Parts: sequence; structure tokens; C-alpha cells
Amino acid sequence: MNSYRDLLSQNDPEVFQALAGEEVRQRQGVEMIPSENYTYPEVLAALGSVFTNKYSEGYPGRRYYGGQTYTDRVENLARERVCRLFRAEHANVQPLSGSPMNQAVYLAYLKPGDTILGMDLSHGGHLTHGAPVSHMGRIFHFVRYKTQPDRQGAIDFDALLEVAKETRPKIVLCGYTSYPREYDYAAFRRVADEVGALAMADVSHVAGLIAADALPSPLDAGFDVVTTTTHKSLRGPRGGMILSKQAQAKILDASVFPGLQGGPHMNTIAAVAIALKKAAEPAFRSYALQVLRNAKTLAAALLREGVVLVTGGTDNHMLVVDTVASFGMDGRQAEEVLDRVGITTNKQVIPDDPRPPLRPSGIRVGTPACTTRGMVEADMERIAGWMVEALRHPEDTAHLERLVGEVKAFCVAFPVPGLAALAAE
Repeated sequence: MNSYRDLLSQNDPEVFQALAGEEVRQRQGVEMIPSENYTYPEVLAALGSVFTNKYSEGYPGRRYYGGQTYTDRVENLARERVCRLFRAEHANVQPLSGSPMNQAVYLAYLKPGDTILGMDLSHGGHLTHGAPVSHMGRIFHFVRYKTQPDRQGAIDFDALLEVAKETRPKIVLCGYTSYPREYDYAAFRRVADEVGALAMADVSHVAGLIAADALPSPLDAGFDVVTTTTHKSLRGPRGGMILSKQAQAKILDASVFPGLQGGPHMNTIAAVAIALKKAAEPAFRSYALQVLRNAKTLAAALLREGVVLVTGGTDNHMLVVDTVASFGMDGRQAEEVLDRVGITTNKQVIPDDPRPPLRPSGIRVGTPACTTRGMVEADMERIAGWMVEALRHPEDTAHLERLVGEVKAFCVAFPVPGLAALAAE
């Protein structure tokens, strides 16, 4: 036997078949979900490494288990690299994912019932920013601000300041999961200062674009705490990080461990270190700029076809399509139709959506993953055309079958990073 894949195929063929099927799906389709990406082969190697075996509760130099020479080394590398890349004073790289990283910040500074001012979910905010169905939404008092759809999604900071003065939040939180416009971090910082609140930003979606200096950083605007996942535009493994001023380091570290988590996943931290090294290279800045160009091209192509975009366009890597207004179908239907032709998107609520979350009025579309495969502006034009054709003819089986063939033939020219190396083992 010459690989772990051979062992898996012989000892658990059911899981192996699912893995092989997913590889085929990723090769033959176009991934357009803005929160997904293809990571590096080196990251996949670290995730499947012997660091998986090691328990490392605590922090470098202060662990509760022995045998930490090399785990300390990779965690220190990850911390040093992220601080240098984002111009942060301190970093915690142990959060297991995006939800616990945000929870750790809330629990570090707040008591149950304290107020957080965050973006409304339907206007672009995230589940962890106070959705009523989340545990954090029940523990803390979230006041939600909205965008102005009639002004292309702009935020009224005068109104936001009035809300902050009325509700006196302990944290002013900016960040999004489906907001196609850029934030005015300095304006958020001013609101936080006016009410004596902590300024926090969740940049999970755009961390890679910030790392490449393709978009502005909230740390440069003086934010106290910035959180981010590591797998979206940053192209790393699935994990989370908390960046802060040095004055916040002790309370945040204690909130992550022992406050919220036990042993960190050292294989993931090693993989994070690898991704951060990649993000500091010139090629990554070129990649980030292409992500933005591709998003703007995709938006322009859809607008030319009469497609209705929430906020009327994009300043970042994503756009939200109002599928009810554009095609007379809800987001779930649109997602399913596009899945059939090999274009993966996700159903998405739109501002003040009258429809339920599982049958919302839109879909969310983004360009990080397709850009990773080497697609450029001309390719976005083709993808936009296929999307419109499929959604305008959802019941035309022959038409959809033709599109399936075109998408598959198109994808052959764009290898998926990591999969060729795996298949060759």
C-alpha cells in the first residue's frame, strides 16, 4: 500500500466512496459560495499529520502536558505570522472555528444581559452576531442595526450613533456574512468611542483581502478586537483567530482557554501557520485583487441581464441576488437549479426578507474559490450567462443538460488545488 487513501479504500469503502465523490463534484463544478475556497496541498498535509495526535492544553511555554517542543514551535509561528500580516499586537490562533472565537470575545468582556450592537441578520449579519436562535442571542441583549436598501446598502451612521446612545452597548460589532459593501471602520470606531464601547470587527469573509492590502483593515482604524476565520478568502484550514491590542491579550487568551475550550487542534494550527506564510507572498496579493475584479465583473454581467442585486453591486468578493424579483423563484429553488448544472451557490435572506430562512428570497454568490482555480474576468462572463440561462429555464431538461456538459467541459481547464496531488498518491 502506498498511501492513506489505499488504507481508507480497503478498510472503509463507504467513506472512501463519499470522499471520491466529493472530489469529482469539486472538479466538475464551479464553486460560487463566497465563504468557501480550496486550500493548499501543504495545508491538507498538515491537517492529516501527526500533530493530530497531540494534546496541547495551554499556551506555548505554559502547557498542561509534556512533549510540547514542536507544538510550541508551530503555534508561535502562527502567532508571529498573523501579527505581522495583519499588523496586530497580539493573536490567539486556538479558536476551533468562527462561532467559538466570537463567543470567547463576548464572554471575555460581558455579563449575561449586556448589550451588543450588531448588524441585523437579514441585512448581512452573521448567526453569531446575535441571531435569536443562537445561544449568544439568548445570553446577551443584541440590538441590531440595518442598512438602507434604497441607498445601495449604505449605513446611516448618524442613526447608528443615536441607537448606541439610547442602548449603551458594551460592544459595537461590525462584520458580515452577506453584505456586499465595504465598511467605514473609522465611523464605527467613532460610534464606539462616543458610548465608551469596545470596537470589534468580524472580518471572516474578507480576511484574505485585508491580509493582501486589497481592502482596508479595522486594526488600522484602531479597533480593539478583530476576529476572523481562516478558511474563506484566506485559503487556510477551518479555524478561527482573535487579533487584538496587547492590552486585551490576557483577558482574551483566558476566555479561549480555559474559559471556553480545552486542547487546541494542533494539526489545524500548523495548517494555519502554512496558510499565513502563503498569504504574505506577492502571489497572494495578485490573487486577492483578482478576486475583487472577478466579483465586479460577475456583478456587472448579471446587472446587464436585468438581474436584481441587493445593494446594486459589490465592493468585495460577494453579491446577493434577489431571485424572486429576478426570476420569480425563491432562493432554495434557485440554489437547486444551479446545483443541477454544476454551479454551487447558497440560499440567502435579503434585507427584511418576508420569507423564511430555508426558503428565502435570494442566493449568495462569491468569487474566492473560482479565482483560486485560475478563473478571470472572461470566465465570470460565461458563468453569469450560465446562471441566467439556468434560472430562466428551470423546467427545460434538455436545456439544463446542455449546460451541465458546458460547465463540466469548462472546468477541465481549471484544476482544483490539492486534488491532483491526492489522486496521484
